[in-house]
Amino acid sequence: MTSIFRTNLKSDLKASLVVFLVALPLCLGIAIASGAPSISGLIAGIIGGIVVGAISGSGVSVSGPAAGLTVIVLDSIATLGTFELFLAAVVVAGLIQILLGVFRAGVLGYFFPHSVIKGMLTAIGLILILKQIPHALGYDKDTMGDEAFLQADQHNTITEIGYAIQYHSPGAIPIVLIALFILILFENPKIKNHRYFGIIPGALWAVIIGLFINETYGIWKPDWKLDGEHLVNIPQVSSIGELSSLLTFPDFGLFMRAEFWIVAVTIAVVGSIETLLSIDAADKMDPQKRITPTNRELIAQGVGNSLSGFIGGLPITAVIVRSSANITSGARTKLSAILHGFLLLILVLSIPGILNKIPLSCLAAVLFVVGYKLAKPSIFVEVYEKGWNQFIPFMVTVLAILFTDLLVGIGIGMVFGLFFVVKTNFQRAITITEHNGNYLLKLQKDVSFLNKPFLLKKLAEIPEGGKVILNAHKAQFIDNDIKEVLDDFIQSCPSKNIEITIEGYHYHLSKSL
Repeated sequence: MTSIFRTNLKSDLKASLVVFLVALPLCLGIAIASGAPSISGLIAGIIGGIVVGAISGSGVSVSGPAAGLTVIVLDSIATLGTFELFLAAVVVAGLIQILLGVFRAGVLGYFFPHSVIKGMLTAIGLILILKQIPHALGYDKDTMGDEAFLQADQHNTITEIGYAIQYHSPGAIPIVLIALFILILFENPKIKNHRYFGIIPGALWAVIIGLFINETYGIWKPDWKLDGEHLVNIPQVSSIGELSSLLTFPDFGLFMRAEFWIVAVTIAVVGSIETLLSIDAADKMDPQKRITPTNRELIAQGVGNSLSGFIGGLPITAVIVRSSANITSGARTKLSAILHGFLLLILVLSIPGILNKIPLSCLAAVLFVVGYKLAKPSIFVEVYEKGWNQFIPFMVTVLAILFTDLLVGIGIGMVFGLFFVVKTNFQRAITITEHNGNYLLKLQKDVSFLNKPFLLKKLAEIPEGGKVILNAHKAQFIDNDIKEVLDDFIQSCPSKNIEITIEGYHYHLSKSL
């Protein structure tokens, strides 16, 4: 037992370091993009790791402020008027999520089509790669937490890359290339598991060396040194007391107003949907194939959101970027998520000066690798080989998320995904096979009115003089519309010289000729 604990602790601690490096710039970037104080993103990240991580039943999921809620947060603050009033809505949203968990609304998480979840993961991987190109080139006008195609600065994902090429910072390019080399090197098991080098994860080595290179620029090539917007920028807090002075507390002055409740319900519902999507995706990526109890997850998120809102933090959801970084870094238990929360708290308090010297181009390299693992070319081939019913909703989801944002893209993907799920079930509900003029028409389990067009088409194709066996032994439910179609066909068989044998279906002659 002790050896198992030690093995898990080692793996989880290394994974938590990688997640910390991914979460730090995203927490800050999402807060800035949301029009909120930067400290609010860190608070949400800390609570998402420590509190939600401890309550959650997931072994690999990591929670924190989510890019998918950025526009909602920005609009909500403007609607309510102040950040304090918005925080009160976050507190209430958390309580609503707890009720959703208690009343078992988490069951909705089991109904997302697999092709859509796969498409979401791949799209996020591509977004990570595309969004990090400007940071890799040292063009840091846009925040790291922005995942939407259309950006606040009136650029979009594609045009931002064009500006980055034109206005790049030369010092950023060697840093990102060397960081990528280190990260790729550490994908080799011999290096990754080395008794000395393997103690520190590749991502941390990349950051340390990137920081060292940038500081060296100051001595040998000052005009290449990255500073200001090109570096991590966290609030300077050196003690718990100083941190508490930066906390913002909620104002419930609009509690009885309709707009307050609209914001609270919106945050609760959208946050819950994003959480359930991320949890489903993380479970599919989990090497141990554990299933997260979704109702417990909603309760965990609700507790986290209420606490986050109460002390000045942004809304929290399960976040697939951090979860995937956690999984691919070798996390084995939820201890990794909890430790990353403690790392955010401890290191932000203890070494803010050092953290603020980390080049964003270096962190971009870490996110490049995370993105590639989510969007490998082999994934497209794998889904294509499963057939068009999987590939079309997968690609629609990918493209919709790339050119809108996460929630809108998921909505579009869900429409296509559900269409193909229903279409596949139609085909399974009714099967008809033919051999030498003999037809076998089988009804499977549940046959709804939605199968009517398919059934009418197939029955019309049976020629005069054919022989038909109608088998309904496995049909547990047959809709009245289907019964009418079958009854009409059975009634018409004598006039068409069709010989029909009925098995397991009670035929009613509803009309007389």
